[in-house]
Amino acid sequence: MSSEKGRPEQSPAGEQLALIRESVRKAKVPRAKPRTWRGAPLAGELPVARVLVDKGPVHLDRLWDYAVPAELDADAQPGTRVRVRFGAGTSKVREGRREGGGLLDGYIVERVAESDYQGPLAALAQVLSPEPVLRPPLLSLCKAVADRYAGSLADVLQLAVPPRHARIEAEASPRLLPRPGAPEAGSWARYPTGPAYLDALVRGDTPRAVWTALPGPHWPAELARAAVAALASGRGALVVVPDGRAAARVDAELTALLGPGRHVLLTADLGPEERYRRWLAVNRGAVRAVVGTRAAMFAPVWNLGFVAIWDDGDSSHSDTNAPQPHAREVLVLRAVQEKAGFLLGGFGCTVEAAQLVDTGWALPLAADRERVRVTAPRVRTVEEKDEARDEAARAARLPTVAWEVAREGLRHGPVLVQVPRSGYAPRLACERCREPARCRHCSGPLEARERDAGLHCGWCGQQTTDWHCPECGGFRLRARIVGAQRTAEELGRAFPAVPVRTSGRNHVLDTVPDQPALVVSTPGAEPVAERGYAAALLLDGWALLGLPDLRAGEEALRRWLGAAALVRGQEAGGTVVVVAEPTLRPVQALVRWDPAGHAMRELADRAELGFPPVSRMASVAGPPAAVAELIGSAELPPGTDVLGPVPLPVRRAGAPTRVGEPPPGEQWERALLRVRPGQGAALAAALKAAQAVRLARREGEPVRLRVDPPDIG
Repeated sequence: MSSEKGRPEQSPAGEQLALIRESVRKAKVPRAKPRTWRGAPLAGELPVARVLVDKGPVHLDRLWDYAVPAELDADAQPGTRVRVRFGAGTSKVREGRREGGGLLDGYIVERVAESDYQGPLAALAQVLSPEPVLRPPLLSLCKAVADRYAGSLADVLQLAVPPRHARIEAEASPRLLPRPGAPEAGSWARYPTGPAYLDALVRGDTPRAVWTALPGPHWPAELARAAVAALASGRGALVVVPDGRAAARVDAELTALLGPGRHVLLTADLGPEERYRRWLAVNRGAVRAVVGTRAAMFAPVWNLGFVAIWDDGDSSHSDTNAPQPHAREVLVLRAVQEKAGFLLGGFGCTVEAAQLVDTGWALPLAADRERVRVTAPRVRTVEEKDEARDEAARAARLPTVAWEVAREGLRHGPVLVQVPRSGYAPRLACERCREPARCRHCSGPLEARERDAGLHCGWCGQQTTDWHCPECGGFRLRARIVGAQRTAEELGRAFPAVPVRTSGRNHVLDTVPDQPALVVSTPGAEPVAERGYAAALLLDGWALLGLPDLRAGEEALRRWLGAAALVRGQEAGGTVVVVAEPTLRPVQALVRWDPAGHAMRELADRAELGFPPVSRMASVAGPPAAVAELIGSAELPPGTDVLGPVPLPVRRAGAPTRVGEPPPGEQWERALLRVRPGQGAALAAALKAAQAVRLARREGEPVRLRVDPPDIG
């Protein structure tokens, strides 16, 4: 049906829709301002924002001034995230505003009345969020970390401030609960100065201690009680542990002491949104206690009164992203800057922890020798030459002493077997001439990942079916290193009536029941037994002690103590057997259960040789010409020792990638720069300045800097 003008008739609903469209056309819709804010009035007060641009290169590590439009005045506060235009130059200026350039994220550090820069300023493009995520204490900490490690502030902020999730920011955080009461001493009473340390935290003091923990399962509860003591004083607490399993144990103890809602757990397993939700609760002051892994070292806890780190020798405490800070050093900086108590704990003791005690910065916190003798298990040693002559060792991979200890232990509970390598036979060699077996494609090491699975290259992954030795022509292989899987297989044959469980890289057990079983584990993956292990066997000690590194002895002792601490004490019949040369210093320290004494002797040796931590050191790695150029252009402190450079091994294509290693096929060199105590800050500043000049001028190839490298050979 048609109207008089030939148009189709509209229904009442259609007429209403047409009227709405016409109204929208006639309405004056305000146009969004361009992000240059050309012609827009500026804020009446403090119209200049000093912005840290979130761009990593060290030569851009400074604050940049931007004009604050009046419409952004309320939201553009210090600590908020913004977007700015960067890299426009001075050629595009319109109505007094610099325009152009790419959009980058950044943080407002402060608002000022006028800029030191005399030219036209670009305006803030956008305030991403009014949430102040960069408060002054966190900014001060990040600056100190960047200065110590010769890195850029933007790189440190990427570690300290998690990515934004707008939906999470719109949610309200829980209200702050009243402070708890002072905790009882609990198992801290086993240490002569333990209750006094808790009392000092409750009073609001700042005690600093290096804690040599007694073996056993009590350390999570002891860390939790120390955190509660800080909360009872009205201050915040932060506990950093090496992995998620340890964090879960401390989290459970805090929940038992405080109930829910008074602390948060920050680990990578949470996922980005939940992690940001909890981080925001801490940043807003709604929660004053944090337990977490490495990234939690930057958690913005309000009124911080206590920081703690457990097992600082674990490599996971060292960040793999630039500038690669160590959690121990970050927490030391926080304790000084924020006037907080400090606790460094572990079953072992690193040389850095010993230095904190030796310099008087921290006091030792340990049990008396009588308590240690009762609590620690009995430790027995087996020499490797005795193992080679032992028929039982050749047949079942266990020396007679270890076999007897395992058999006796299995009558009373589970037995732990620590093996330094995962896999089946991680390294193979020719049976006749002992030449290492290598891949014909990339010369990588051949390994047997599982029984009857054939030979695979550990670098490129290709399978080898017809290997023969290029030196002697032999076709038979022997295991240079026996892995956890093969050890479990051999122990299963030696003890056929006992279940064998494995815990390692691909499958880590958290706990095992209090039943007879053999638990084969790689270092660091040992599960916790419900009532402690009846015995532990620490095999292949040479594999840990023989590492070509200055920390080999310290690391071996740390891993042995971590496993032995899970064993019942001498009163309950707990026994540990270590297969290693008994006269070596780490083995003797294990027998005596004296990690602090071992660390002090190591510290004295380092002082005599001038090695860290007595001295400060930095590594410079890269192409030979670039390394020489950077060292030559840097204004190094007087008396700097340059060790090297020495060539680094050429990494073949397909080989595992490790932090700081050269790209495949490139020949790099590494030089070590050593300075006297007190010159570390000057060394870091000199290297950072030289690197910034090279990047700004785009001269030569890039080099990699690392202050306090963990591996110095």
